[in-house]
Amino acid sequence: MKILIAFILFIIYSPFLLGQEEEYENDNLPIDSTAIIELMSSIDSLNVNYLSELPVFKPDATKALVYSAIFPGLGQIYNRKYWKLPLVYGGFLGCVYAISWNSSQYNGYKQAYGDFVNNTGDSWYPYIPLYLQDSDPSTWDSSTKSRFTNTLKLHRDYHRRNRDLSYIVTVAMYALCMIDAYVDAQLFDFDVSDNLAIKIQPAIFEKTQRNAAAIGFNCSFNF
Repeated sequence: MKILIAFILFIIYSPFLLGQEEEYENDNLPIDSTAIIELMSSIDSLNVNYLSELPVFKPDATKALVYSAIFPGLGQIYNRKYWKLPLVYGGFLGCVYAISWNSSQYNGYKQAYGDFVNNTGDSWYPYIPLYLQDSDPSTWDSSTKSRFTNTLKLHRDYHRRNRDLSYIVTVAMYALCMIDAYVDAQLFDFDVSDNLAIKIQPAIFEKTQRNAAAIGFNCSFNF
């Protein structure tokens, strides 16, 4: 912008400058720098006026909330808080991974449990504990089968609970991003002072029906 303004002013003042140059050349005198100084001063003043007329950015809290609801992270981008994006997307990637992994484990143990109980398949073979891998499953007694059945059931329920919990955390993360975008836009121009002074002064407490008159101290914080 500054280069463009300088170019325009140069075109406007070029006849004047060239006329001065020819006049000084005829008199064998050096070119006066006053016109150049005035030109640069005009450029600086125009640049300052242009910057002062630029609108001050103030995010709208409702827009930030809507953008964040449309897609996580858009509210933070609208508020120009780009440093929060790694936290937002890192948290969502972690939730997606937790959902995917626990769902895979849950489906595996669910299928293995059903096949073992109903004797409809052998998907439970990879889940045999180490202390039973050297034995033949056909020779297992009822106690061993019962323990193995309980093990499959416990792992199935464990991963199902973690999968459901991962969904809840994902929804909470989504809501937290919306709240953060809204609150951040509301407090965008909040003045945070560095003055954290404490002021202590005497205070007189008047007599009431329940308490007698007393003298004490009043403590106030400035933040």
